Amino acid sequence: MSAYQSFAVVGAGTIGLPILKALVTQGVSVVLLSRPESASKEVPSGVQVAKVDFNDASAVAEVFKQYKVDVVLSTVTTLATAAQKPLVEAAKLASVKLFAPSEYGMPTEGQTEGIFGDKNRVAESLKAAGIPSVRFFTGNFTEFIPWLVGYSDHGKIRIVGKGEVPVSFTSIGDIAGFVAYALTTLPPSELENRIFRLEGDRKSLNELGPLFKTTVEHVDEITGEAGGLKTHLLATVDTGAGSTGWDAVNKVEGSGSKAAGSANAVWKGHQWQTIKDVHNI
Repeated sequence: MSAYQSFAVVGAGTIGLPILKALVTQGVSVVLLSRPESASKEVPSGVQVAKVDFNDASAVAEVFKQYKVDVVLSTVTTLATAAQKPLVEAAKLASVKLFAPSEYGMPTEGQTEGIFGDKNRVAESLKAAGIPSVRFFTGNFTEFIPWLVGYSDHGKIRIVGKGEVPVSFTSIGDIAGFVAYALTTLPPSELENRIFRLEGDRKSLNELGPLFKTTVEHVDEITGEAGGLKTHLLATVDTGAGSTGWDAVNKVEGSGSKAAGSANAVWKGHQWQTIKDVHNI
């Protein structure tokens, strides 16, 4: 039996809803926290939905207390990362046992600037509050490759930088399944204040061309919808930070328990999806 029996998932977007569904299959109690203005989402039978203002720490804490929440999983979007401060305050007020901040991307440990610095500061605030945390570094969502490199729009792979360094990619299904498995299987001693580094596949951006049977174009920036964000992400990837084993402080690839994909072995017997699997190529 899991040491944790009651989970709160904050947000039901790209990664939140799959994690919620994966947790339900583990037979634990799950409540979804949603903003009052958010559209209703179809959730599995038995999942409670609590509409609450995420900025109101006291109100959120009352929800945590009402459902006797052991573990909070924040899945707010990357651009809303800094808004997790009230959630941390609420977790403290409700004596939550474990908090998984919204990571689900490139490694942020030691980062100080931009959106990655914002994510790292959330983890630091949890430590300061005395709340055990667990972080999941997943690399880029495999499903989002066409969006990130413009393949969906142009049929080509457009990248910023040289595109030579290895990048970690993990499918949304694998991420959700791993998170649910780890949180309901591992003892607290193997979860508290731990970082899990996942990797479903590992390729350089240049290698995406042959995979998708198209050409690779090197550009200075990505234009169009979300062009600024895509440019920033691709430029960051080109520094080596796209690998889940990246050490942002020393600017090197980690080894051992800090290596890319080092946590994959936790999910014994699982077959991780490759880029080819996800995109049927």
